[in-house]
Amino acid sequence: MTKSQLIEALAKAEGITLKAAETAVNVTFQSMEQALIKADRLEIRGFGSFKVKQYDGYKGRNPKTGELIEVKFKKLPFFKVGKELRERVNNTPPPEPVKSTRSRSQAK
Repeated sequence: MTKSQLIEALAKAEGITLKAAETAVNVTFQSMEQALIKADRLEIRGFGSFKVKQYDGYKGRNPKTGELIEVKFKKLPFFKVGKELRERVNNTPPPEPVKSTRSRSQAK
């Protein structure tokens, strides 16, 4: 699902304009982004949580030249799926397998 599809789904589900739905989605994402920038933990019950992990710098090698390089520390957002979402995803029946139009003897 893309952001545009999410906006359309929200507009349809709530009977609001696309502009109002776009504003709601943008405010939600911006709020989440600001929380992560401040290194706050973000938790959405039943869905999951986001936090920022910090990785220390280290000395690495350029794979092409073998030259020793300094890799700076970095922060990356990390998502941990919630128990309820994980259970819903795992209890969803798998999609029907695509059936081949060829017979087994032709496939060999």
